[in-house]
Amino acid sequence: MPASLISAAEAMAAHGEPDIVFLDGSWTFPGGPQHGAAGFIPGSRLFDIDTVKDPANPLPHMLPDADDFTRHARERGLNTDTRLIVYDRYGLFSAARVWWMFRAMGHRSIAVLDGGLPAWIEAGGKVSKAPATHWELGNFTAHYQPGLVADRRAVEAAIRSGDSQILDARGKARFAARVPEPREGMRSGHMPGARNLPFTSLLDERGRLMIDAARFDAAGVERGKPVITTCGSGVTACILSLALDCLGQPSAVYDGSWSEWGSRPDTEIETGRATP
Repeated sequence: MPASLISAAEAMAAHGEPDIVFLDGSWTFPGGPQHGAAGFIPGSRLFDIDTVKDPANPLPHMLPDADDFTRHARERGLNTDTRLIVYDRYGLFSAARVWWMFRAMGHRSIAVLDGGLPAWIEAGGKVSKAPATHWELGNFTAHYQPGLVADRRAVEAAIRSGDSQILDARGKARFAARVPEPREGMRSGHMPGARNLPFTSLLDERGRLMIDAARFDAAGVERGKPVITTCGSGVTACILSLALDCLGQPSAVYDGSWSEWGSRPDTEIETGRATP
């Protein structure tokens, strides 16, 4: 299994090792995915993307700066040499966002539990009623990696130059502007020249990641060419980036995603389906 993914069996074997910390990265929103399982992996610590965010930015759960991320990580008892396993209670949804946040802050020793808490339970793992709440302050230090993060200007430059591919994780109906955006005040459509690969097409019926280069090929993604992933608010884009990482293809996540692009009056928008 790729380094960025860990199976339930592997996670169970590692559980309890002194340098390993499990993070519950579950996040949802009204009308969003429902929990696939209840409870917590014993000893896991909560990592809420609506708490670990840039408080000055009005866009949802934007990545904080390195100093702020360092503080949050230390408050959760994390050290620079901590090995992290992140999961969510759905299968695979927001855990990939937490994985990307730590990678963007220079921490490479983090893996996503494939299939999340449901897979853990299916494999016979024990579950606690509550997450951990007590630990010592950590010494984690963030080192921001700008190559893994894209902003609006980077996307605009990619559109002008064609040097990077834009890959959108939203559903086809939203991408093609056949349905309105769920967030109020958002225009419908997609960024000029963007490709569409709904994140759900990379998950099997049990919420496990399907690492399949052919799906990216079918979406018109050129192998070896830089990719910027995007979605509604920078969460499911990270699932695409996780899959690309497992295929050996680096990518950057557009943190503002459609929450920024679709809410501005000065950004160019296309409608209709993508043409591979």
